[in-house]
Parts: sequence; C-alpha cells; structure tokens
Amino acid sequence: MNITPRRAITGLAAMTLAAAGIVVSVPVPASAEPGDVVLSENFDSGEIPDGWTPIEGDWRVEDGRLVVTAGGIDQLTFGTHLDNYRVEATVRFESVANATRWAAVALDIAPDGSTPWWQAAMRTTSSAGNGIELANRTAGGGWNVPYTAAAPYDAGVGQDVRVAVEVQGTSAKWYFDGELVLRGQIQRSEAGVLGLVADNSTVSFDDILVTEIEPADFIIDDGELPVVVAHRGYSQVLPENTLISEAAAMQSGAEYFEIDVHTTADGVPIVLHDQTVDRTTDGTGDVALLESSYLQTLDAGSWRDPVFAGEPLPTFAQILELMQRNPATLMLEIKGPETRAEVEHMIDLIREAGLAGRVVIESFDLAAVGYARDYAPEIPRGVLRGAVDADPVAVSQSVGATMYNPSATGGLTAEIIEGLHEAGIAVLPYTVNGASAWQELTDLGVDGIVTDRPGAYIGWREAQYAAEPAEPAEPTVDLVAVADGAEVERAGQIIVAAASTDATSVSYTLDGAPVAVGDVVDASGLSLGGHVLTATAEGAGGTATDEVSFAVVVTVEGLRDRIIAVDLPTGFQRQLLTALDNEDWDELASAAQRRIPDEAARATVLEEIAYLADR
Repeated sequence: MNITPRRAITGLAAMTLAAAGIVVSVPVPASAEPGDVVLSENFDSGEIPDGWTPIEGDWRVEDGRLVVTAGGIDQLTFGTHLDNYRVEATVRFESVANATRWAAVALDIAPDGSTPWWQAAMRTTSSAGNGIELANRTAGGGWNVPYTAAAPYDAGVGQDVRVAVEVQGTSAKWYFDGELVLRGQIQRSEAGVLGLVADNSTVSFDDILVTEIEPADFIIDDGELPVVVAHRGYSQVLPENTLISEAAAMQSGAEYFEIDVHTTADGVPIVLHDQTVDRTTDGTGDVALLESSYLQTLDAGSWRDPVFAGEPLPTFAQILELMQRNPATLMLEIKGPETRAEVEHMIDLIREAGLAGRVVIESFDLAAVGYARDYAPEIPRGVLRGAVDADPVAVSQSVGATMYNPSATGGLTAEIIEGLHEAGIAVLPYTVNGASAWQELTDLGVDGIVTDRPGAYIGWREAQYAAEPAEPAEPTVDLVAVADGAEVERAGQIIVAAASTDATSVSYTLDGAPVAVGDVVDASGLSLGGHVLTATAEGAGGTATDEVSFAVVVTVEGLRDRIIAVDLPTGFQRQLLTALDNEDWDELASAAQRRIPDEAARATVLEEIAYLADR
C-alpha cells in the first residue's frame, strides 16, 4: 500500500499521434496527474523507439511488434521512474524452450538492467499454481518468488494475452486479460524504471501503455479483503518485537508489520511493548530510566522459549535497516508519553533511512501523533483507541490521522466505519486471531486486521478469494522461514516457521532430518551449498507440503567478519585482510594456514577461501 507523495514526472514519454498513426516521444508535462498517459507505444514505426534500451538478447521490431529471442534471461528497459502507475502490454509467446520458461514486465529495474529488480512474470502454462508470479531477481543473481498464482487459463503459444500491473508504492496487483490474479508487496528503488524480460523463449510485445494512477489510500476497494498488520511481528510463533519476529512477518507477505518504540534514558529509540523490560527480557526496570547500552545486553527471547536465548532487544535503527531488505510497510506505535524532541528524533531516523514513504506513525497518545503531524506532515498517521470514541472522526481529524485503529472489542459498528470512510479515514482494529472474528470484521467493512497470526490470516484471506473449497477443506501450509531460492550467508540464520490453515499438525524437516517450529538454525552449522526445508501439514482434508530450497554461501564480507573474530595479533590479521581485499586466494590460504592457530577456525576459513576462489 503506497503512502509516498507522488514525485513529479520527468524525462520523455510516448504520446500517441492518432492522425499520423504513429508514436513519437515528447516531454512529459511537469504537471502530469493521475489518469494521464505517460507512455503509449505500438511499434508501428518499425524500429525500437528512442529511450528503449536492449540490455541482453536479440531485440527487434517485426510486423509492428517488439520481439525478443532470448537465449537466457534477457532484458530491455524503458520509461521513467514512477511511484504510482498502471502498465499494460499485449504479450504473446512465439516459441519456448519448455513449459517452465516465462516472459515478464519488470516493475522496478535499474536503467542499465542490473540486479536487483522486481517483475510480474507469466509462463505459457499460466494456469498452473506458479503460472503467474511476482518475483525478485536478487542482487546476487538468485530468485526470490514470494507470490505465485494460477491464471484462469493457459497463455499458451501463439496467443495474445493482455497483461496489466498496477503499482502503488510497494503494492502491486497483477491482471491477466482483465482478471485480477495476484497481489503482493514489492521493493522499490529511487530510480527504477520499467522493463521487459524473457527467459529462453521468443516473445512479442505490443500496445504498451503506461498511465499515472492515484497513490493508494488506506481504504480498501470494493471486493478487496482487509490487509494484514503483523502485530509485534510474527508473534504467534516468535518472540514479539524482535528482529527475527519482524523479519518473519515481512517474509510472510504481510502488507504491514507493527512495532512499539520507547526512548531510553540516553535518547535511543528501542523496540519494546511494555514500559518495563521485566516481562519479555531477563532484565528489570523502566525503559525511560535505563541506558541503551544496558538494554542491548538483555535476552529478549528466552521468555518465549529457550531456543530463542540471546535474541536481543532491537533498536529502532536496526528495524529500519531490516526494512531495506523487505517490502512491507511499518506501523510504528510510539509508546507515550514521548516528548516532541523524542518523536522528532524517530522521524529523523526514518528520513535518514529514506523510508518516509513506508511508515505510518500511530499512538494512543494524541500529543505524540500531533508532534509527528507538525514535524513530518508527509508521513501518514493513525490513532490507537481502546473503546470507540463518541466522535471518532473528530478525534482522527484533530491530529490529521487517516487511520483509526480501535480495539476489535471496543464497540465498532458498520455505521461507525461508514462514517469514518466518508471522512477518508481507514479502520484497522486490533488484535484479532481467529477466523470467525476475521469474517465478522470483514463483514463490517474494516480495511485491515491487526493479528499475531499474519500467515494464518493471509491463508484465510486467499481462501476467501478462491472458489469455495470442498468439505472438509484441504490443509494449506506456507513456509515463512526463508524464500525459495534464497542465498543465506554463513553468518545468517534460518527460522523454522510456517503458516497453515485447516491443519491438525505441521511437521518440519531440514535436509530430511526433523526440526521443530521455532528452531533457529545457524547457517554456520550447515554445509556450503544447497539445502531443503520442508513443512508437511496434516488435516481432515488430506496432506499439504511446502518446500523451499536455499543455499548456504560465503561472501567476502562474511569471511572478513570471521577473520576479524579470530584472536590474532594485529599484524597477522592485517596480512589476511589485505590478501582478502586483493582477492589473492593463494596468499590468503597460505597466510591462514600459517597464522591461525585454532584448528577449527583455521579449517573453516580455509574452506571458505576455497569456496570464494572457485565461485
């Protein structure tokens, strides 16, 4: 859901000259508004238009269509950066190497075609479960495919399909011949443009149209089901308000993830729900009276389960850093009372991270929301309430809020929600964890649901969008631990967790060996190369399995950290790091063999040097 102010459009855009029947490029007016055509191209000129840049592959114009014969993953980029747009194209597979190949519209790609990028992809067998995708080509050249769906029928070969994707900030909707088939969250860059991509196939494109559209507001459209707000992260299975809980929530596909922030005695915003640390850490005391250096030594995981021992209290800055790698929007609850200066410091951190377009600030403390309005009017705001106010519209408008977030048991009615909607204010009640309550709130007309069970809610929501299931319903299971095809650095972790519906039990294996939900598996204990994590759900309606494959890899940065962690004299350490910087693998291996006295550490470093040397 986009919350970024629309940027002015610059550069060139194609405008149709109907009288001549051709397309030319003219400057886009600085006053371009939603509804304006930004680019329209039918390739009747017979040539690749100016500003359309083939990156890889054989791109050409034939018979009034843009054609590519791709021997691998081949790209072309075009257009200018837009925050909120609809891109449409007529796409036809002319031939494919096999049924797994695909064509895609790149939704945010560097003008030079370099990774990473996000794309809306389609296979010839588009009615398969993974026939439609929202996928991320990662910086390392791998794939992260968090969203898949089936089209109503196969695109096939030799058949035109009208593809359309609406992007509003980080929210994307994928349409197949006019039918909405997939929704998801994508990451955006400051300068990403549009593109076309094909994989081992010959594909033709025609009648490409790009239109500026309105930014998404928080009130959902008719026919849409409420968005999900992951309450304190994926707090159903992981310790609340920790990095692993928030990361798992983002990876679950939640549109929003929620955190609570206090300010410490030395002015550092720290992520914690309670005013004291007693409930969720091994420490004691009031956050406002404690130094951040002490708070960051506390164990914030063991209270939930010993497997999470050592999980730290994150700072707000660490959450913002985590957001750089995940597309969800942050629902930031400021725990009052906070001073104006403390609220402004939080906003400064948001701005410095370049994330003002992906944050909503909310609080029970109306003064804190007012401080945010005064200092950062561009960042949307919400008000948290227990019981519904006598005049919720007036309360919201008093601080310029566009969200009203009461307790689900606080007296919400359809009439109250309708009145808020008429004032342009969305309603997202908290905290709701069961299917019957989700249905009741959906029927009332809420715009979002705050839940400890984001994966379960997403599964329930997708089931409502789908056809009515047979009885008993087949179970579903969706791993949220690690993305399929991901690369995990040896210093990283894999969290064992899955969202399931209609399941009586869920079991897990890692490379065939049993693991338990909530386990945090250190990648350092796994061999380099490929691994498979499997979740199996059993229910009255049958069995469902989800499987993700990932690779444990070594990066230069990771090896550097491990060399620094070895207890070595400064001169020896400098010798190893210099060889690493120069990528002189023979010298590095020789120095490690001679200089690292600990046998286990030496063996690990030598193995990783060999890995990097062979990549």
